[in-house]
Amino acid sequence: MSSYDVIVIGSGPGGYVAAIRCAQLGLKTACVEGRETLGGTCLNVGCIPSKALLHASHMLHEAEHNFAEMGLKGKSPSVDWKQMLTYKQSTVDSNTKGIEFLFKKNKIDWLKGWGSVPEAGKVKVGDEVHEAKNIIIATGSEPSSLPGVEVDEKVVVTSTGALELGKVPKKLVVIGAGVIGLELGSVYARLGSEVTVVEFLDAVTPGMDPEVQKVFQRMLKKQGLEFIMGAAVQKTEASKTKAKVHYKLRKDDSEHVLDADVVLVATGRKPVHDGLGIDALGVELTKRGQIAVDKNWQTSAKGIYAIGDVIEGPMLAHKAEDEGMAVAEVIAGKHGHVNYGVIPGVIYTHPEVANVGETEATLKEAGRAYKVGKFSFMGNARAKAVFAGDGFVKILADKETDRILGAHIIGPGAGDLIHEVCVAMEFGASAQDLAMTCHAHPTYSEAVREAALACGDGPIHM
Repeated sequence: MSSYDVIVIGSGPGGYVAAIRCAQLGLKTACVEGRETLGGTCLNVGCIPSKALLHASHMLHEAEHNFAEMGLKGKSPSVDWKQMLTYKQSTVDSNTKGIEFLFKKNKIDWLKGWGSVPEAGKVKVGDEVHEAKNIIIATGSEPSSLPGVEVDEKVVVTSTGALELGKVPKKLVVIGAGVIGLELGSVYARLGSEVTVVEFLDAVTPGMDPEVQKVFQRMLKKQGLEFIMGAAVQKTEASKTKAKVHYKLRKDDSEHVLDADVVLVATGRKPVHDGLGIDALGVELTKRGQIAVDKNWQTSAKGIYAIGDVIEGPMLAHKAEDEGMAVAEVIAGKHGHVNYGVIPGVIYTHPEVANVGETEATLKEAGRAYKVGKFSFMGNARAKAVFAGDGFVKILADKETDRILGAHIIGPGAGDLIHEVCVAMEFGASAQDLAMTCHAHPTYSEAVREAALACGDGPIHM
């Protein structure tokens, strides 16, 4: 029987980061993973492969729409779907092999197989039982579905199946206008699919800034995506090569049917902890089925911790990574910290959408006095030079103290630009602090400075 200071169950972003940090802090560490490769959903069938397809399809879009204007003449490239999938897989492989290298470098044992916790202080993998002073559950999440919608990962697919389609579908119906549905929907729209998004609510990307939601949906419609909002999907009917999506409009209860070659179910995700045996150990769950933890990420069972998608909070890889580092610090006798108020969210469409902190809606609901600084990318020289002048930066600051409370960006490089606001918020900076910081010209980041200036006397280039 092997004995460890820490055994991590799950090697996704939260799990592998927790394992590496534990090892760095001098703890004998093992990580349990049943996949053939490390990295969990994110690296294997989520964040990384989808970004590869987003990049490839965006290059096609540029060739078809902008190359000629730049003086790049010639026939637009055709789509070799098989080669695109090969490129996607090579991207995945390089990342998963990188995690395997880091495990070896940090002397972390990979316990191959699916894990369970038969009793406190023990982890079973296959037929072997290992002892652990501390156990970290990082088993992540899986796609959720709807009643009447049966997923077969061929015609009716989740994000996993959407990354492995045999061919580009002529008609794609996406159920759900959240991050996953819009990212993958935009991929296939660029590749030539007729994409229709069916959403229960009246706005895309629930929880985002309302102004961003409206502008974002308008931009996606210009790219060819069709939207049916306020629609409740009743069921899907699938044959070997076709499907029908039955839905009812909430405004009048009228019933409608959509034909599709492929249906992508993108209605959210749910935590995975079945089969671990933690219920027998008295590990408590929340009303939503997540594992309940205290301020140190410890469950109601002493010595068992949980992080990432399996606990409360946004289901984001970087949130899980932060928790992974923090819980390792706690186990090592140090102080682990995660600032949940400064966790950015990013949608990797084109343009990108990013946000951090409060929205105008949450500030109004809390009765807080705030001011808005906004700047359009049409006033940014770099953005206009690369056909990316659509979108804006919005900064929300406290009306009295000028402290930055949140930011919302839709435009080029939004997923990178948001982080200077994150750093500013982490240090309690004011909008004026950001406005007084010199930004290189010409860069997209100047739009962030201009939005900060707009919180004061006004932007320069608008």
